[in-house]
Amino acid sequence: MLRIREAIIVEGRYDKNTLSQVADTIILETAGFGIFKDRERLALLRRLAEERGLIVLTDPDGAGFVIRRYLKGAIDPALVKHAYVPDISGKERRKRTPGREGKLGVEGMTPAVLEEALRRAGATVLGEAPPGAPRTGITKADLYADGLTGGPNASARRAVLLEALGLPQRLSTNALLPVLNALFSREEYRRAVEKALGPQIDGSSGGVV
Repeated sequence: MLRIREAIIVEGRYDKNTLSQVADTIILETAGFGIFKDRERLALLRRLAEERGLIVLTDPDGAGFVIRRYLKGAIDPALVKHAYVPDISGKERRKRTPGREGKLGVEGMTPAVLEEALRRAGATVLGEAPPGAPRTGITKADLYADGLTGGPNASARRAVLLEALGLPQRLSTNALLPVLNALFSREEYRRAVEKALGPQIDGSSGGVV
């Protein structure tokens, strides 16, 4: 059980029940899209973000990303961390049929996957030593040089890397860079690219070999 300083926001009660087996902290629900019209709950989230910090953990499907984008615009981004679970096909035990996109939600994730997602997001785990030296940032130039943006095969290459890193396939190119910098050091990113895609940098042109 991780004792986490930040409050965590998930979509529904089944997500909350699953996460409560992993994280000892305040866990609140958006009630699906209900957060869009619930001013009181949104005010509470803002207050928690100011006092403790907030981690957003939604499902990796389209609805989850709609809720995540809404919260990004409604709460000071400096106070919010984003945790992502990987795209895993399947259905939760309580459901008779899979969801529309056939992906497991937060409630279907194992404790190990949820713990990894929270740690990658930079959750403050009470009682543990703080992280070491600051990370060297990943840049847009890195993504271009590795063929992840701006090239004819960029979309396919991003999909391969996202799968290797256990990140949602729905991450847009604009979201990719901040997510990578939130979860990985530059060295970790380089190792992941070389393992998933092989040496790619062409120093003469900035393109892929």
